[in-house]
Amino acid sequence: MDKKTFSRRDFIKLSALGLGSLPLLSFKEKGQWQQPRMMRVSGSGNIKSVSIHKAPDEDSVILYQRAKDDIINVYEEVESEFGPVYNPIWYRVWGGYVHRKWLAEVKHILNPVTDTIHEDGQLGEVTVPFTRAMMYSSQKGWTSVYRLYYQTMHWIRDIIEGPDKRPWYQLEDELLKIKYAIPAEHMRVMADSEFDPISPEVPPGEKRVEISISRQFLTAFEGDDVIFQTEVSTGSLTPAKKTPTGNFVIDPKHPSKHMGDGQITDNIYAYELVGVPWSCFFQWEDGIATHGTYWHNNYGTPMSLGCVNMRIHDAKWLYLWTTPHGTSHEKVVNGYGTRVTVV
Repeated sequence: MDKKTFSRRDFIKLSALGLGSLPLLSFKEKGQWQQPRMMRVSGSGNIKSVSIHKAPDEDSVILYQRAKDDIINVYEEVESEFGPVYNPIWYRVWGGYVHRKWLAEVKHILNPVTDTIHEDGQLGEVTVPFTRAMMYSSQKGWTSVYRLYYQTMHWIRDIIEGPDKRPWYQLEDELLKIKYAIPAEHMRVMADSEFDPISPEVPPGEKRVEISISRQFLTAFEGDDVIFQTEVSTGSLTPAKKTPTGNFVIDPKHPSKHMGDGQITDNIYAYELVGVPWSCFFQWEDGIATHGTYWHNNYGTPMSLGCVNMRIHDAKWLYLWTTPHGTSHEKVVNGYGTRVTVV
């Protein structure tokens, strides 16, 4: 099958029309929105709540707390003179303000159920704020495991009857190879065309990526031309968590990755990042990759354990633009890929 060619501009247009990822988020807009936006209190590991302040200022009075995975209506975006400088954006919520660091915009979209699944599995994207995965065993019946979050991606293996007697998708965990299931209407089955490469006509040797740790910025080049730039969050500035510097190549790529401790659990505070989307590994030995991030919104400052955190739509663009190119049914894409320089 012939591959379509998309430019960066084409990709943005298609995404905005809903033909690519779910609509791109514009956090540069300031002011009051016509409709409230839904935000989930996110955070990985032991982040348990966020503080609602009287004013958009960390030193202002804390009015109340909202717990992890609470859904908050946000009415307005404010650029605060009180910072923090690298990310001065606050949200006006009921009764006060909250910094956007641990808030992730979400939607609640229910989907039609497909009647066929590709024999190699099919990727699906979660389209609700979160959904509880369930695992079945003959000894215990249905038991809870992970929460799967909005815009995470997972491998669908089958359509089964869930504990509510409705259609559920059986998913295969990328890391542990175990199977669990979620309501089918909570997941959008991804089309093969969503994996069409961007600018495949450009010679692979002309593409390169530069990541600046000091600027917390990623830049993509075709030859000497800058075609893409975005804020990122690299590893924390301690020896054990710092993103390695040097020259690398992308190999391999995973459209869906289970990161974290690799434990089977229903504890939402466990360090389990299931279904991390659009991962491009450039130092496989230490597990260092660029990837989409659903657990924070604090780009422009180090946040990770070594990886390069990106907004999900930016990570998708990078995945499709870089080599090696893959198809919608490849769980891992190997090959000597696009050059990456970290400085």
